[in-house]
Amino acid sequence: MEKLILEGNLAEVNLTGLFGYPVEHSFSPAMHNSAFKEVNLNYLYLPFAIKPENVEEAVKGIKAFNLRGVNVTIPHKQAVIPYLDELSEEAELIGAVNTIENKDGKLIGYNTDGRGFIRSLKEEGDFEAKGKKALIIGAGGASRAVAFQLALEGIDKIYISDLSQDLAKVLADDVNSKVDKAKAIVVDSKETDEIVAKVDLLVDATPVGMYPKVDVKPVVSTEVLHKDLVVYDLVYNPLETVLLKAAKEAGAKAVSGLGMLLYQGAIAFEIWTDVDAPIKIMRNALEEMLGL
Repeated sequence: MEKLILEGNLAEVNLTGLFGYPVEHSFSPAMHNSAFKEVNLNYLYLPFAIKPENVEEAVKGIKAFNLRGVNVTIPHKQAVIPYLDELSEEAELIGAVNTIENKDGKLIGYNTDGRGFIRSLKEEGDFEAKGKKALIIGAGGASRAVAFQLALEGIDKIYISDLSQDLAKVLADDVNSKVDKAKAIVVDSKETDEIVAKVDLLVDATPVGMYPKVDVKPVVSTEVLHKDLVVYDLVYNPLETVLLKAAKEAGAKAVSGLGMLLYQGAIAFEIWTDVDAPIKIMRNALEEMLGL
């Protein structure tokens, strides 16, 4: 990526950034700074390595330094919540924040992960969730955003599997109690192959297949993948995991997690700037970071 050169008075720059620990390998600065440049906005996106013990001071610093807003990543998505003034509906339901807006000194927390997932699912997977059935493998933070957003979209059933049955049960209970008419069902990890035959959407929300361990066994047996299935792997490095490769070979529609990364960032961009995000430029920046 070319170096960003700021013009004019630095005091007039709208600062945004990323709170996380670590943050040095994030693709977000390249994606957002390319977007700001494309639409001629005097904005700058910087990574901030915030240690867990400094989260409260960091959030207060958004106001103190008049940052326009920040993204929030691991391990701070829950920790920032007590220091915010308001939460969006999605952030409150999911119990995690990945985007903060400084709106005239009022800090508003959003979760754009779920909306980014749905937008990617619709545009890249040609998939409408309403009335369908899904299996989510993994019950961590990313799967919470996916499960809640699918429930809000009116999906018929969500099967949730995790090596920790307790973790899967907590997520299923949360979805069922917080979203009207939601049907989240816990399934044993030994039953996932059987469930794949019953669903329209398979979401791998685990790190299985992520670089550098790219050749590991997929989360389900490749024999159960079928042509009526959309397979979404939240991993985006590599762009085609072992699971997605097997999905394509089975005639299923395969969708990489790069789209979720792209669209959650695009939504955050639009929250901060009130300008339509230049999707193509942002995607190009991400692909360049991946060496594509």
